[in-house]
Amino acid sequence: MTRTILITGTSSGYGKAMAELFHDRGWNVIATMRRPDPALFPASPRLAVLPLDVTKPASVSQAIADGVAAFGGIDVWVNNAGIGLVSIVEATPDSAMREVFETNTLSVFAACRAIIPQLRKQGRGTIINVTSSVALGVMPMVAVYAASKCAVEGFTESLSHELAAFNVKARLVEPGYAPTTNFADNVRGRMPGLMPDIYGDFAQGFFARLAEYPTRYCTEAEVAEATFAAATEESGRIRYPAGVDSQLFAGLRWSTSEEAYLKAMRDMFMPAPQA
Repeated sequence: MTRTILITGTSSGYGKAMAELFHDRGWNVIATMRRPDPALFPASPRLAVLPLDVTKPASVSQAIADGVAAFGGIDVWVNNAGIGLVSIVEATPDSAMREVFETNTLSVFAACRAIIPQLRKQGRGTIINVTSSVALGVMPMVAVYAASKCAVEGFTESLSHELAAFNVKARLVEPGYAPTTNFADNVRGRMPGLMPDIYGDFAQGFFARLAEYPTRYCTEAEVAEATFAAATEESGRIRYPAGVDSQLFAGLRWSTSEEAYLKAMRDMFMPAPQA
């Protein structure tokens, strides 16, 4: 029986790569985005391109109904859509914080709440929430973004315990930084006014350190492969780091002491102290 996956945020980057990989491997794919563009994918009876704005509950419910109507059910739901933010905390207004949490966090909670009854009724299924390597290794100037992703990490781990009795899994894919996606442009569009001059030297030093490490960034293909593993593995595993940097941070976070983790992160990303 052909399995069906619904992925949010498939217009580019990780989401598009996921949709292509799952389709290539024989799955039915429901590729969703705010403004559907069927031309992004080759026409196929196993592909439906649907509108979905993750911040609007009615849009989520309609996508579920349309996806079930198209393929008879949804086996895997991937919360991939999100936005980035690089900023200095004291300069970040409430409006920016709310926008990040509304998209990255609260919309994930709401989507999970919406799809759980369908998966529970089917007696099987998997929810995959895409977070970030910054939920494993927290660096400067991403406090709000990291908080939005760390919240999803705790939520998903707790959710996995709640759903186990119904044969429904909740898992995390944790991508590293992929400069080839639209993430950097997404972030730059939100940065004006969020970098006070007093932090100029610090920010310049941080970006210089960031450019030095790691030597190889994450790719869209690695994230798609990690998502496929999260969708298909029969195990109790919850976290799937994707990319060299994410795997490094996972090792530091989970396999070393607090002191060793903090020293490594500061050595990698903290600029030299100002005179």
